[in-house]
Amino acid sequence: MRAYSTAHLAVELPEGHPFPLYKYRGVAEALRGLLPILPAPEVPREALYLAHEAAYLERLFTEGLSREESLRLGLPFSPSLLRRALFAAGGTLAAALDALEGGLGLNLSGGTHHAFPNRAEGYSLFNDVAVAVAWLRREGFRGRVLVLDLDAHQGNGTAVFFQNDPSVYTLSLHGERNYPLKKERSDLDVGLPDGTGDEAYLLALEGALEQAWDFRPEFVFYNAGVDVLKGDRFGRLALSLEGVRRRDERVFRFVKALGVPLVVVMGGGYNRDPRLTVEAHAGTYRLALSSLA
Repeated sequence: MRAYSTAHLAVELPEGHPFPLYKYRGVAEALRGLLPILPAPEVPREALYLAHEAAYLERLFTEGLSREESLRLGLPFSPSLLRRALFAAGGTLAAALDALEGGLGLNLSGGTHHAFPNRAEGYSLFNDVAVAVAWLRREGFRGRVLVLDLDAHQGNGTAVFFQNDPSVYTLSLHGERNYPLKKERSDLDVGLPDGTGDEAYLLALEGALEQAWDFRPEFVFYNAGVDVLKGDRFGRLALSLEGVRRRDERVFRFVKALGVPLVVVMGGGYNRDPRLTVEAHAGTYRLALSSLA
């Protein structure tokens, strides 16, 4: 068992920018000693072209993003940003191959679910899960895939990628009034009111997982965002650390009952207390190891 990390990659950001670069190094350090943590590999360009539109990729690699596109992304475009996105997507792809072989794959990054086939949005240049699914298909995997997105924000890009693919079931449990303003159509969208706490959240999750069970997935990608925590700058929900642990426990119990491979990707987490963000993310990976490894 191993995990992949982008902690070794720097990104040029304006002073005070809210993107939480600190958490990638923090989570890797919190897990060190539990399992080998490897630098994420760069995603093959071929894999990107299996998922994203060629015109978008070619423009990205030659011209970058315009100012307007960078505003939509929420990050200033730079070569270091592009490089990090390539390795974050590579970590998810490597984790997917690990999961096929051993049942569990871990990327201490990824979950960039706002990237569309033809554009960047919401801190997401590439949709790492869509890229990994496309690569698995190319390599011959034909099983049903569940994308279980428990980030506080709807996985709008992921929904668009798979809207016409009956072999992939997209489930998003998110803040109804949160970003993105325009929601796309997942197979199952569960919108929650601002301030939703542990018990209401877990009840909603239970019902959603019951519906996903009927799909009988044969592979699961879990976007384990911790921006559901109370005090998150962008999450607008109000789970406790214990609530996040119970959420993860329920997910891992669900996957174990299915007996299928699982990939865990990090997703969002922007708590006003950075220590809580790191602790919650690290707790997810620890629980995955103790429950499924």
